[in-house]
Amino acid sequence: MATFTLPKNSTITKGKHFPAPAGATKVRSFKIYRWDPDSGENPRTDTYDIDLDACGPMVLDALIKIKNEVDSTLTFRRSCREGICGSCSMNIDGLNTLACLKPIEDVKAEVRIHPLPHMPVVKDLVPDLSQIYAQLRSVEPWLKADTPPPPDGERLQSKEERAKLDGLWECILCFCCSTACPSYWWNGDRYLGPAVLLQAYRWIADSRDEHTGDRLDALEDPFKLYRCHTIMNCTRTCPKGLNPAQAIGDIKKMLAERVV
Repeated sequence: MATFTLPKNSTITKGKHFPAPAGATKVRSFKIYRWDPDSGENPRTDTYDIDLDACGPMVLDALIKIKNEVDSTLTFRRSCREGICGSCSMNIDGLNTLACLKPIEDVKAEVRIHPLPHMPVVKDLVPDLSQIYAQLRSVEPWLKADTPPPPDGERLQSKEERAKLDGLWECILCFCCSTACPSYWWNGDRYLGPAVLLQAYRWIADSRDEHTGDRLDALEDPFKLYRCHTIMNCTRTCPKGLNPAQAIGDIKKMLAERVV
């Protein structure tokens, strides 16, 4: 399991135990990271025993049940429950994924849940994403074109041009990949990370965008791009089955070919 960012000079301590209701026959334990910055206490791991016969099949169902019926102080992000918004990204059983797409039955023992690794924690399972969103804004993830659009229609692409965006546009910015990347752990202040670089390549690869050269110039940096060491954690952990490592490789290839 990955190492998590903790408040300075703190350790994770044993927390509270919430037993399952009497008579429950299908019980699973959920060990959840807890930290409240206002309490002044160290982070802890609380254990919640949940009756799966009275719970939905996904880890997010269990978290919602815990918050609604057991412990209202538990804090986490969630929205769509369909693997589209990326809000409920967290580390479950040692893997960064979406709680709404992770079946409880896929975890064979107790379910261990932590916030995304190596990110400052706001509270409990909520990471502070301010820096990574600032990095996303830095690559200007929107169409940039100087030529005005056709007066009677949209900017068109061929089927072949459109196909180049498959595997890129589906990214939901859950940041499971970036927070699983050791290079991002070590150099997150300067390395953009796989999620942001995939977003950058999505517009570099778009035939309608007219600022490819500027985008490549902005990425040609020893840290922004070249801190990627092809560890492949990003591709292994992506809950949408995307390949950020390939996008990063394609950017490097375009830069190399441009120099030649």
